[in-house]
Formats: sequence, structure tokens, C-alpha cells
Amino acid sequence: MCLVCLVSIATDNLTVVSDPEPNPVDPRADASRREHVLEAALTTFARYGYRKTSMEDVARAAAISRPGLYFLFSSKQNLFVAAVTQALSGDLEVAQRILADTGIPLRDRLIAAFDRWTGRYVGSMATEVALLIEAHPELLGDLVTDFPRLFLRMVTEAVAADQPLARPGRAEDVARTLLSTARGIKYEVATRDEFVVRMTVAIDVFLGGWDGVRGRDGVGGRDGVSGRDGWTTT
Repeated sequence: MCLVCLVSIATDNLTVVSDPEPNPVDPRADASRREHVLEAALTTFARYGYRKTSMEDVARAAAISRPGLYFLFSSKQNLFVAAVTQALSGDLEVAQRILADTGIPLRDRLIAAFDRWTGRYVGSMATEVALLIEAHPELLGDLVTDFPRLFLRMVTEAVAADQPLARPGRAEDVARTLLSTARGIKYEVATRDEFVVRMTVAIDVFLGGWDGVRGRDGVGGRDGVSGRDGWTTT
């Protein structure tokens, strides 16, 4: 039962009146509101930098009152951590769905997953977001290492599942090298499309070279026929 407090100016008495029919709170609306605030916050932090951004700036960008923002997040650091967490969690969730779809060739899954994990942070404002995250490890704590580690594991598992006979450790070597390559490309290109083109070349090179490595390792496919992207097929 919601209680509405009415102040009687004439008598200076506090009168408590029951609201018989309180409006129910829609959890989906609250979640959508929170998501909107965090998206606006991340963009605002990226535009002005963490130090110069105020809670008032974020409230204005999110079209929410300053007290309303403090009701959701008690401090600027809590807001910043929540905004980064939402962004990285969303990236991981999408990447996981992509990599788990074994009905799509590994090459295409890797391209799409790296586009989501790294490519979407290429571009003027997108780059600022990436730099913002990298510039404040003292605020983000384990987030800056935990999320990349999870993505690395996803890529490693996808590569290993596609080539189960490869020598132990080879899939992780490929995954780590692709992650390093993606980070380098991110700072060399100006657009997300350019990133995808360059990353596609890198993935083709690594997957195409797998046959030669397999030969030295003594590992081959069922019939030794190499497919379009260098992976053994039937």
C-alpha cells in the first residue's frame, strides 16, 4: 500500500492518506530506463572524459533528473562501472551467440564475433569509448581483464571444436594471435567497415595456414581435402 503524505499548511500538521490503488511498477520499464541511462552515460563519459563528466551531464543526456539519477546510482564511479559492464556484457552475449552457431562456417563466425567485440569500437565516438575503458583500469578493477579473458575462451573453444584433432594449445595460440591482431587493426583503421576487411584477411591467413601447421604436427583431416578457407573438409 503506497502512502501519500499531505502537508496541511494551515495547521502545520502532517496528514497521512492511504492511496487505495497504487500504480504497479513494470519491471521491464525499469530495466529499459536503466539501460537507456547507462547507454547515455557511456557516451557522455566518452565525450568529456571520466574526470570532467558530472552526474548533471549524464542526467541531462539521459533526460532524467539529477535526483533520479542518484536514486539509480549512488556515485559517478558506480555509474561508470555499471555503464562499462553493460556494454561489455552485451558484446560478450552477442559474440557467444555468434560463435555457438555451428551451422555457420567458423571463418564467418570469427569475422562476426570480432566485429562485435572490437570492430564496433572503431570510429570517432566509438574509439573514444574504447580509449575511455582502457584509460581507467583503477576504476574498473577486474573488468578490464575478466571480459577479454572470457572472449578469448569463447574464441578458443570455437576454434578447438572445429578442429578437435589439432595438437593441445594450438586453438588458444590462434585465438590469442587473432585478439592481438584485432587490437592492432582497431588503431590503424578509420571505420568499422575497414576493420572488417582487414580482420577478414587476418582470419583467412591464420585459418589458411592451419593446414601447414597440421602437417608438421602430424594431424590431418578425415580425407585431407582443404576447403575454401583452409580447413579440412569431407
